[in-house]
Amino acid sequence: MKALRSQRLHIGIFGKTNAGKSALLNRIAGQDVSIVSEIAGTTTDVVEKSMEFAPLGPVTFLDTAGFDDTSALGKQRIGKTLKVLDRLDVAIVIGQCEITKELEVRNIPYLCVPRDISIDDLRQKLVELLPEDFIHSPRLVGDLVAPGSTVVLVTPIDASAPKGRLILPQVQTIRDLLDNDCVVLTVKPERLAAALENLKTPPALVVTDSQAFKQVDEIVPKAVALTSFSILFGRLKGDLQEFIAGTKAIGALQDGDRILILESCTHQVTCDDIGRVKIPKLLAQKTGKNLKIEHFAGHDLPDITPYKLIIHCGACMTNRREVLSRIAKAKEAGVPITNYGVVISYCLGILPRATTPFI
Repeated sequence: MKALRSQRLHIGIFGKTNAGKSALLNRIAGQDVSIVSEIAGTTTDVVEKSMEFAPLGPVTFLDTAGFDDTSALGKQRIGKTLKVLDRLDVAIVIGQCEITKELEVRNIPYLCVPRDISIDDLRQKLVELLPEDFIHSPRLVGDLVAPGSTVVLVTPIDASAPKGRLILPQVQTIRDLLDNDCVVLTVKPERLAAALENLKTPPALVVTDSQAFKQVDEIVPKAVALTSFSILFGRLKGDLQEFIAGTKAIGALQDGDRILILESCTHQVTCDDIGRVKIPKLLAQKTGKNLKIEHFAGHDLPDITPYKLIIHCGACMTNRREVLSRIAKAKEAGVPITNYGVVISYCLGILPRATTPFI
């Protein structure tokens, strides 16, 4: 299965204008990914190239504009370069560049290399720079159950489901369980009760789409562990304990408070969209307050200081570094942050049960 960009190690390439950043990316990729020119400021937008880079595995390289760009658009280009830092796991800096100060502030490991470094030398230096547990991301679900266990996945097929396929969190969960030698049973909510009755022994875990949480909670025996795809991704991509703590702010919300629904990607909004329809409705029912729900999608982050709570999506389309960066910014601003699955289970009164598998 092709690795998703959100699962890849993100490696930024930085330096001054004409330092050889684009040329290095082209040599790494073995093709003309970025335009190379003697004209300063050739690279404007960040150029991304996903590939296999042994022994690191799947990675995404990001070629950035020169950090000393003084052209008419230089300030905007440097601004885009700085925004990339929130997604980076590691950086390659060609020559001497002020970007190293920004990398150190954000605790991003980096290499300073000459423009003519060989690809084999670069590969070895990256391996030496990154510890083993940094290269390999945390497990999604396979570490929660023993090999050979049966895990039931509940996947509603409704208006928000993509035609002819499963959503990414469901696919990734299936793969992770198969990699852990588990037996995976995937059913729609209306078939769950019959599926459980047909099993000789109870499943080790049931994972449901958050939108079916209430229905599934009523069907699955209390002795069986239950959680959601979104909560699993909250642990994989962010800080689950921070997301759980963020729900405490819900009880203190007042009329007129602003809530930010933070999405990692743009998508077509449906009539039962989880972030724009279902979560606002659940919050209104839980709090009884007239809240101002606002939405923001993409890699950028708006001014978060006016908000009383941030609710992050499942983050299936972004990487762990970006989510952790957003959590850090929320803590710095004193704004509680949680995520879709955690806030839904809280509003339904089943958060303790939904997070028991992680205790």
